[in-house]
Amino acid sequence: MENTKSTGNTCGKEEGLGKIGTQVKNGIVGCLKGINEIEAEIVSLVRNTVSNTFKATKDVTSEGVTVTKDVVKGAVEATSEVGVGLTVSTKSVAKGIVMGINDIGGDVVTATELTVKGALKGAYEAGADVAIVARRAVDGVIEATKEIGGNAEEAAKVAVNDAIEAASAIGNTAVNSVKGILIGVVEGVKEVAGASLPKKKGRSTSSGYSEPSETKEE
Repeated sequence: MENTKSTGNTCGKEEGLGKIGTQVKNGIVGCLKGINEIEAEIVSLVRNTVSNTFKATKDVTSEGVTVTKDVVKGAVEATSEVGVGLTVSTKSVAKGIVMGINDIGGDVVTATELTVKGALKGAYEAGADVAIVARRAVDGVIEATKEIGGNAEEAAKVAVNDAIEAASAIGNTAVNSVKGILIGVVEGVKEVAGASLPKKKGRSTSSGYSEPSETKEE
């Protein structure tokens, strides 16, 4: 009977995982927690910097793209120096910019435009991958919009259109790359938030676009 006492002892392992599996799991959890902390710090830093900058200039629109471009360029240089992934920093930077502009009363559409256009310009000037920056900047804009209670669908449409417009000023290769990498983003927002693609004109189910999932199989 005494043996039954040890059968429930899972010290050093988890149910279904051996010692090595548990070590890997714990290591990954630790890394992810670290990434989350880094992202939160970047968002906070950028948010405060952007809001303070625009408070000083008292003009969001005329200086906006320049400010956001410089912020992104600084982030790109930082990632190359310390080895933090560009995808991690770009999303956090974009999120911080939108929140910073929102903090001083700027509207989400303006914040989105300035963030995305500035991000692509900054990435191009810094020699970073424009398509990746576009993807993560749009992700950051959408995430920030949701957190401040804005319309994620509208933000997604504006962000994608602005990204393509900014890429067109760089060249055809940039446009094609940005369009290709953003297709999945817009589809994701459509599925999660019920947003339609920018190319969709109407929301009528008779046009071939069926919103309710239960009617999809009919």
